[in-house]
Amino acid sequence: MQDPNQSPFNALPPAVVALVIVILGIEVVFSLGARGLVGGPQAVGWRLAALQEYGFGSQYFWWMWETGNWPFDVLKRFVTYAFVHGAFTQTLFVCVFLLAMGKMVGETMGEVAVVLIFLGSAIGGALAYALLVGGQAALIGGFPAVYGLIGGFTHLLWLSLAKVGAQQFRAFSLIAFLMGIQLVFGLIFGGSPDWVADLAGFATGFCMSFFLVPGGWRRILGKLRQER
Repeated sequence: MQDPNQSPFNALPPAVVALVIVILGIEVVFSLGARGLVGGPQAVGWRLAALQEYGFGSQYFWWMWETGNWPFDVLKRFVTYAFVHGAFTQTLFVCVFLLAMGKMVGETMGEVAVVLIFLGSAIGGALAYALLVGGQAALIGGFPAVYGLIGGFTHLLWLSLAKVGAQQFRAFSLIAFLMGIQLVFGLIFGGSPDWVADLAGFATGFCMSFFLVPGGWRRILGKLRQER
């Protein structure tokens, strides 16, 4: 029998809880500052200042590419943009996806894999955004990173369907649904190029899972030996 006094967070991988706490903590500080509850009058501009300091833009990548300079202060943006959001609603949706997908991926692949996929997908999303979108539009928010966890979950489902001989393309139903929703909202309310980073984050997470899933390296090495 389950302990009724058990904390619901005990079922979640600590790494997932830590990521959510960091993201929510940043949002709480911004929200309180915007309402003048902390930080004084200057706190009203904390969110905007953080977006300018930690957000990602294609121009940063191309500047580094053209100059050959790769300073940490700019490289950090490939990751830090995933922790700052434009509004509380965006933060809330990111945290919901992170809790759901992080739990399922973490239970199978482990906590380290969750963190690696989250950060790796943020980087992959930013890189695709720089290469394919360009312009001055800023990329902010953790959706590319959590889409990477959706990619990890899709990979696990893809493997499960293969074991039972089912059609593996069914594993991509969730990402197809989510991208379809984005398309509908884009047609109604105006499109945003952020979907490029989201889809790239998904692809990054899916591909990383080949190596991070239990037994993944062994399967890859086995296939390489068979091809020789």
